[in-house]
Amino acid sequence: MKIVALAGGVGGAKLAHGLAQILPPEELTVIVNTGDDFEHLGLYICPDLDTVCYTLAGLANPETGWGRVGESWNTIANVEKLGGPAWFRLGDQDIATHLERTRRLKEGQPLSQVIRDFCRAWDVRHTVLPMCDSPVRTMVDTDEGELAFQEYFVHRRCEPIVKGFRFDGAEAAEPAPGVREALESADAIVFCPSNPWVSIDPILRVVKKINKPVVAVSPIIGGKTVKGPAAKMYTELGIEPSALAVAMHYRTILTGFVLDNADLKYEEEIKALQVKTLVTDTLMNQLTDRARLATDVLHFIGSY
Repeated sequence: MKIVALAGGVGGAKLAHGLAQILPPEELTVIVNTGDDFEHLGLYICPDLDTVCYTLAGLANPETGWGRVGESWNTIANVEKLGGPAWFRLGDQDIATHLERTRRLKEGQPLSQVIRDFCRAWDVRHTVLPMCDSPVRTMVDTDEGELAFQEYFVHRRCEPIVKGFRFDGAEAAEPAPGVREALESADAIVFCPSNPWVSIDPILRVVKKINKPVVAVSPIIGGKTVKGPAAKMYTELGIEPSALAVAMHYRTILTGFVLDNADLKYEEEIKALQVKTLVTDTLMNQLTDRARLATDVLHFIGSY
Protein backbone atom coordinates (compact mmCIF):
# COMPACT_ATOMS: atom_id res chain seq x y z
CA MET A 1 0.00 0.00 0.00
CA LYS A 2 1.56 3.28 -1.12
CA ILE A 3 0.92 6.14 1.29
CA VAL A 4 1.70 9.82 1.06
CA ALA A 5 1.65 11.60 4.42
CA LEU A 6 1.25 15.37 4.64
CA ALA A 7 2.96 16.63 7.77
CA GLY A 8 4.19 19.56 9.77
CA GLY A 9 5.16 20.06 13.39
CA VAL A 10 5.68 17.55 16.18
CA GLY A 11 2.36 15.68 15.82
CA GLY A 12 2.89 15.23 12.11
CA ALA A 13 6.44 14.01 12.65
CA LYS A 14 5.30 11.44 15.21
CA LEU A 15 2.72 9.83 12.93
CA ALA A 16 5.15 9.93 10.00
CA HIS A 17 7.60 8.05 12.22
CA GLY A 18 4.90 5.51 13.08
CA LEU A 19 4.10 4.95 9.42
CA ALA A 20 7.82 4.57 8.66
CA GLN A 21 8.05 1.78 11.23
CA ILE A 22 5.43 -0.22 9.33
CA LEU A 23 5.77 0.67 5.65
CA PRO A 24 8.89 -0.11 3.59
CA PRO A 25 10.73 2.90 2.13
CA GLU A 26 9.21 2.50 -1.33
CA GLU A 27 5.68 2.69 0.09
CA LEU A 28 5.88 5.92 2.10
CA THR A 29 6.54 9.50 1.04
CA VAL A 30 6.26 12.35 3.53
CA ILE A 31 5.50 15.78 2.08
CA VAL A 32 6.37 18.49 4.57
CA ASN A 33 5.16 22.04 5.04
CA THR A 34 7.74 24.75 4.30
CA GLY A 35 5.54 27.76 4.98
CA ASP A 36 7.23 28.05 8.39
CA ASP A 37 10.70 28.44 6.83
CA PHE A 38 12.53 31.68 7.47
CA GLU A 39 15.96 33.29 7.64
CA HIS A 40 17.47 33.99 11.04
CA LEU A 41 21.01 35.02 11.93
CA GLY A 42 21.79 34.73 8.23
CA LEU A 43 20.74 31.06 8.20
CA TYR A 44 17.95 29.40 6.23
CA ILE A 45 15.85 27.49 8.76
CA CYS A 46 13.22 24.84 7.96
CA PRO A 47 11.53 23.99 11.29
CA ASP A 48 8.97 21.45 10.03
CA LEU A 49 11.34 19.70 7.64
CA ASP A 50 13.99 19.40 10.33
CA THR A 51 11.51 18.12 12.92
CA VAL A 52 10.26 15.43 10.53
CA CYS A 53 13.77 14.42 9.44
CA TYR A 54 15.22 14.38 12.96
CA THR A 55 12.26 12.29 14.14
CA LEU A 56 12.58 9.75 11.34
CA ALA A 57 16.33 9.56 11.98
CA GLY A 58 15.89 8.99 15.72
CA LEU A 59 17.72 12.25 16.42
CA ALA A 60 14.85 14.35 17.80
CA ASN A 61 14.78 15.56 21.38
CA PRO A 62 12.26 13.18 23.02
CA GLU A 63 11.22 15.79 25.60
CA THR A 64 10.36 18.64 23.24
CA GLY A 65 9.74 16.74 20.01
CA TRP A 66 11.79 19.34 18.14
CA GLY A 67 15.52 20.01 18.01
CA ARG A 68 18.25 17.44 18.55
CA VAL A 69 18.72 14.92 21.34
CA GLY A 70 21.74 15.63 23.55
CA GLU A 71 21.81 19.23 22.36
CA SER A 72 24.06 21.96 23.75
CA TRP A 73 23.46 25.71 23.56
CA ASN A 74 26.85 27.40 23.60
CA THR A 75 26.48 29.30 20.33
CA ILE A 76 23.09 30.86 21.01
CA ALA A 77 24.17 31.73 24.58
CA ASN A 78 27.10 33.66 23.21
CA VAL A 79 24.98 35.30 20.51
CA GLU A 80 22.69 36.54 23.30
CA LYS A 81 25.66 37.73 25.37
CA LEU A 82 26.83 39.78 22.42
CA GLY A 83 23.41 41.38 22.05
CA GLY A 84 22.09 39.30 19.17
CA PRO A 85 18.55 37.93 18.80
CA ALA A 86 18.17 34.74 20.83
CA TRP A 87 14.38 34.32 20.80
CA PHE A 88 14.60 31.44 18.31
CA ARG A 89 16.61 28.84 20.20
CA LEU A 90 19.15 27.15 17.95
CA GLY A 91 21.17 24.31 19.44
CA ASP A 92 24.78 23.73 18.47
CA GLN A 93 24.09 20.51 16.52
CA ASP A 94 21.05 22.08 14.89
CA ILE A 95 23.10 25.07 13.75
CA ALA A 96 25.30 22.71 11.73
CA THR A 97 22.20 21.66 9.77
CA HIS A 98 21.30 25.29 9.04
CA LEU A 99 24.87 26.25 8.12
CA GLU A 100 25.22 23.45 5.58
CA ARG A 101 21.72 23.97 4.15
CA THR A 102 22.35 27.70 3.75
CA ARG A 103 25.70 27.06 2.06
CA ARG A 104 24.15 24.66 -0.43
CA LEU A 105 21.17 26.88 -1.18
CA LYS A 106 23.49 29.81 -1.87
CA GLU A 107 25.37 27.58 -4.30
CA GLY A 108 22.10 27.13 -6.17
CA GLN A 109 21.07 23.67 -5.01
CA PRO A 110 17.27 23.27 -4.63
CA LEU A 111 15.89 22.57 -1.18
CA SER A 112 14.58 19.15 -2.26
CA GLN A 113 18.09 18.05 -3.23
CA VAL A 114 19.54 19.34 0.04
CA ILE A 115 16.94 17.43 2.06
CA ARG A 116 17.53 14.28 0.03
CA ASP A 117 21.27 14.48 0.82
CA PHE A 118 20.63 15.21 4.50
CA CYS A 119 18.29 12.22 4.78
CA ARG A 120 20.94 10.00 3.23
CA ALA A 121 23.48 11.27 5.76
CA TRP A 122 21.05 10.64 8.64
CA ASP A 123 20.07 7.19 7.29
CA VAL A 124 16.46 8.20 6.69
CA ARG A 125 15.39 5.69 4.06
CA HIS A 126 11.82 6.82 3.47
CA THR A 127 11.32 9.69 1.06
CA VAL A 128 10.93 13.15 2.60
CA LEU A 129 10.02 16.01 0.27
CA PRO A 130 9.50 19.71 0.91
CA MET A 131 6.18 20.85 -0.52
CA CYS A 132 8.08 23.12 -2.93
CA ASP A 133 11.56 24.46 -3.63
CA SER A 134 10.54 28.09 -3.98
CA PRO A 135 9.85 30.23 -0.91
CA VAL A 136 6.31 30.22 0.50
CA ARG A 137 5.76 32.20 3.68
CA THR A 138 2.88 31.77 6.10
CA MET A 139 1.72 35.19 7.26
CA VAL A 140 -0.60 35.49 10.26
CA ASP A 141 -3.17 38.29 10.27
CA THR A 142 -3.58 39.37 13.90
CA ASP A 143 -5.09 42.14 15.99
CA GLU A 144 -1.60 43.68 15.96
CA GLY A 145 -1.21 43.50 12.19
CA GLU A 146 0.29 40.88 9.90
CA LEU A 147 3.13 38.84 11.38
CA ALA A 148 5.51 36.33 9.82
CA PHE A 149 4.73 32.91 11.27
CA GLN A 150 7.82 32.47 13.43
CA GLU A 151 7.42 36.01 14.77
CA TYR A 152 3.88 35.09 15.84
CA PHE A 153 4.60 31.52 16.93
CA VAL A 154 7.95 31.72 18.69
CA HIS A 155 8.84 35.37 19.32
CA ARG A 156 5.32 36.43 20.34
CA ARG A 157 4.40 32.98 21.76
CA CYS A 158 1.06 32.95 19.90
CA GLU A 159 -0.21 35.82 22.06
CA PRO A 160 -1.71 38.06 19.32
CA ILE A 161 -5.29 37.26 18.38
CA VAL A 162 -5.54 35.50 15.02
CA LYS A 163 -7.80 36.90 12.30
CA GLY A 164 -6.65 34.91 9.28
CA PHE A 165 -3.75 33.57 7.25
CA ARG A 166 -1.99 34.33 3.98
CA PHE A 167 0.47 32.08 2.17
CA ASP A 168 2.78 34.43 0.36
CA GLY A 169 4.12 32.84 -2.81
CA ALA A 170 1.88 29.77 -2.72
CA GLU A 171 -0.11 30.50 -5.87
CA ALA A 172 3.02 30.77 -8.03
CA ALA A 173 4.88 27.89 -6.35
CA GLU A 174 5.31 24.57 -8.13
CA PRO A 175 5.40 21.34 -6.09
CA ALA A 176 8.94 20.09 -5.48
CA PRO A 177 10.23 17.36 -7.80
CA GLY A 178 8.61 14.07 -6.86
CA VAL A 179 5.59 15.55 -5.09
CA ARG A 180 3.10 15.21 -7.95
CA GLU A 181 4.43 11.77 -8.85
CA ALA A 182 4.06 10.58 -5.25
CA LEU A 183 0.50 11.89 -5.03
CA GLU A 184 -0.47 10.31 -8.35
CA SER A 185 0.95 6.88 -7.48
CA ALA A 186 -0.38 6.76 -3.91
CA ASP A 187 -3.19 4.49 -2.83
CA ALA A 188 -4.19 7.02 -0.16
CA ILE A 189 -3.16 10.34 1.33
CA VAL A 190 -2.87 10.74 5.10
CA PHE A 191 -3.14 14.14 6.73
CA CYS A 192 -1.10 13.74 9.91
CA PRO A 193 -2.35 15.32 13.16
CA SER A 194 -0.80 18.65 12.23
CA ASN A 195 -2.27 22.13 12.48
CA PRO A 196 -4.86 22.38 9.65
CA TRP A 197 -4.43 26.14 9.28
CA VAL A 198 -0.66 26.49 9.11
CA SER A 199 0.78 23.01 8.47
CA ILE A 200 -1.60 21.25 6.06
CA ASP A 201 -3.28 24.20 4.30
CA PRO A 202 0.02 25.57 2.89
CA ILE A 203 0.77 22.17 1.32
CA LEU A 204 -2.72 21.96 -0.16
CA ARG A 205 -2.39 25.48 -1.53
CA VAL A 206 0.76 24.43 -3.40
CA VAL A 207 -0.32 20.98 -4.66
CA LYS A 208 -3.76 22.42 -5.54
CA LYS A 209 -5.46 19.10 -6.38
CA ILE A 210 -5.66 15.65 -4.79
CA ASN A 211 -7.52 12.88 -6.59
CA LYS A 212 -6.89 10.03 -4.14
CA PRO A 213 -8.68 8.94 -0.95
CA VAL A 214 -7.78 11.27 1.92
CA VAL A 215 -7.75 10.25 5.57
CA ALA A 216 -7.12 12.94 8.19
CA VAL A 217 -6.14 12.37 11.81
CA SER A 218 -7.49 15.01 14.17
CA PRO A 219 -4.88 17.08 16.03
CA ILE A 220 -7.59 18.19 18.47
CA ILE A 221 -8.58 15.89 21.32
CA GLY A 222 -11.28 16.89 23.77
CA GLY A 223 -11.24 20.46 22.47
CA LYS A 224 -7.50 20.87 22.99
CA THR A 225 -4.31 20.32 21.05
CA VAL A 226 -1.54 18.18 22.49
CA LYS A 227 0.95 20.75 21.22
CA GLY A 228 0.70 23.99 19.30
CA PRO A 229 -1.88 26.77 18.80
CA ALA A 230 -4.49 25.09 16.57
CA ALA A 231 -7.24 25.14 19.23
CA LYS A 232 -6.49 28.77 20.06
CA MET A 233 -6.65 29.65 16.37
CA TYR A 234 -10.04 27.98 15.94
CA THR A 235 -11.43 29.84 18.94
CA GLU A 236 -10.14 33.23 17.79
CA LEU A 237 -11.59 32.61 14.32
CA GLY A 238 -15.01 32.05 15.90
CA ILE A 239 -15.04 28.25 15.58
CA GLU A 240 -15.34 25.93 18.55
CA PRO A 241 -12.18 23.79 18.55
CA SER A 242 -13.11 20.13 18.17
CA ALA A 243 -12.55 17.05 16.07
CA LEU A 244 -15.75 18.00 14.24
CA ALA A 245 -14.25 21.41 13.39
CA VAL A 246 -11.20 19.70 11.89
CA ALA A 247 -13.38 17.37 9.83
CA MET A 248 -15.38 20.37 8.61
CA HIS A 249 -12.13 22.10 7.68
CA TYR A 250 -11.22 19.25 5.31
CA ARG A 251 -14.73 18.18 4.30
CA THR A 252 -14.44 18.97 0.57
CA ILE A 253 -11.61 16.46 0.05
CA LEU A 254 -12.07 14.06 2.96
CA THR A 255 -12.74 10.33 2.56
CA GLY A 256 -12.05 9.16 6.11
CA PHE A 257 -11.45 10.78 9.48
CA VAL A 258 -9.70 9.46 12.58
CA LEU A 259 -10.78 10.89 15.92
CA ASP A 260 -9.90 10.10 19.51
CA ASN A 261 -12.05 8.05 21.87
CA ALA A 262 -12.58 11.25 23.86
CA ASP A 263 -14.47 12.70 20.88
CA LEU A 264 -16.84 9.80 20.21
CA LYS A 265 -19.78 12.20 20.57
CA TYR A 266 -18.86 13.80 17.23
CA GLU A 267 -18.78 10.59 15.21
CA GLU A 268 -22.34 10.73 13.90
CA GLU A 269 -22.03 14.38 12.87
CA ILE A 270 -18.82 13.59 11.00
CA LYS A 271 -20.45 10.60 9.30
CA ALA A 272 -23.23 12.97 8.22
CA LEU A 273 -20.59 14.74 6.11
CA GLN A 274 -20.39 11.52 4.05
CA VAL A 275 -17.05 10.74 5.69
CA LYS A 276 -16.05 7.35 7.08
CA THR A 277 -14.82 7.40 10.66
CA LEU A 278 -12.42 5.57 12.92
CA VAL A 279 -12.56 6.19 16.65
CA THR A 280 -9.38 5.10 18.43
CA ASP A 281 -6.66 6.27 20.82
CA THR A 282 -4.82 9.00 18.90
CA LEU A 283 -2.47 10.16 21.66
CA MET A 284 1.17 9.40 20.91
CA ASN A 285 2.89 9.85 24.25
CA GLN A 286 5.21 6.87 23.85
CA LEU A 287 7.26 5.64 20.90
CA THR A 288 5.08 2.53 20.70
CA ASP A 289 1.98 4.70 20.35
CA ARG A 290 3.20 5.98 16.99
CA ALA A 291 3.28 2.56 15.33
CA ARG A 292 0.01 1.59 17.04
CA LEU A 293 -1.82 4.62 15.63
CA ALA A 294 -0.18 4.18 12.24
CA THR A 295 -1.36 0.56 12.20
CA ASP A 296 -4.90 1.67 13.05
CA VAL A 297 -4.83 4.24 10.25
CA LEU A 298 -3.53 1.76 7.66
CA HIS A 299 -6.10 -0.88 8.65
CA PHE A 300 -8.79 1.80 8.37
CA ILE A 301 -7.62 2.70 4.85
CA GLY A 302 -7.47 -0.98 3.93
CA SER A 303 -11.08 -1.49 5.02
CA TYR A 304 -12.48 0.73 2.23
